[in-house]
Amino acid sequence: MNLPRDPDTVPQAAFGPDHAEVYELTYRHRGKNWEEEARDVTAIVRAHCPRADSLLDVACGTGAHLAEFARQFGHTEGVEIAPAMRQRALGRVPAGTAVHAGDMRTMRLDRHFDALTCLFTSAAFLPTPADLTTAIRRMAAHVLPGGVLVVEPWYFPEDFLDGYLGGDLVRTPDRVVSRVSHSVRRADATHLHVEWTVADSSGIRRFTELEVMSLFTREEYLTAFDAAGCEAHYRPGWLTGRGLFVAVRRPG
Repeated sequence: MNLPRDPDTVPQAAFGPDHAEVYELTYRHRGKNWEEEARDVTAIVRAHCPRADSLLDVACGTGAHLAEFARQFGHTEGVEIAPAMRQRALGRVPAGTAVHAGDMRTMRLDRHFDALTCLFTSAAFLPTPADLTTAIRRMAAHVLPGGVLVVEPWYFPEDFLDGYLGGDLVRTPDRVVSRVSHSVRRADATHLHVEWTVADSSGIRRFTELEVMSLFTREEYLTAFDAAGCEAHYRPGWLTGRGLFVAVRRPG
């Protein structure tokens, strides 16, 4: 099957109910450890802002990072645009933890935080550098002066492997999940075509997704932070290999 030319030809949007059901299972099978990542980010935040005791997790997904952040900070909240992912987050975070429905470009909450995170390449789903700048401004607007923002990028243009193939097969006692993917570069974005097959006691079902992630440059991220009133730097590597942008909101 060829990669669809138009996202509208893809039968399901990414992060819908079917995707949300197998999303975390598949990445944990690969070795992703949301809890370890959240603890490491907590240490980074406190190295820059020792007093930090409140955190907003933007694009919090199924709440796997947020649940661990809730153990590390006195007050935590999340923001998630995909309803199916948000419902899973609400089902796992501590009672009373707010998980707001919202877009990172337009979110307006009624409080400020000591720290803000946007992890697992979520910012790359923004379509243009202008959208990235808008989103970073909105993020910074929710952080107190001297507070910390931590944003995980997708690959930079020079690092992306055009034509990359991925494959996963996950077996549990009651389910088998396969994920096959093909990534290509189109202009300044990754088009990731994913075919899923899920087998359980009810039978076998299949669904297809197209995820489009912008290949923002390092300079575009840093420019967005500067425009938002933040001093930012890039930390290469990190636990995922893609590094992190760590920024501190300037006073005033």
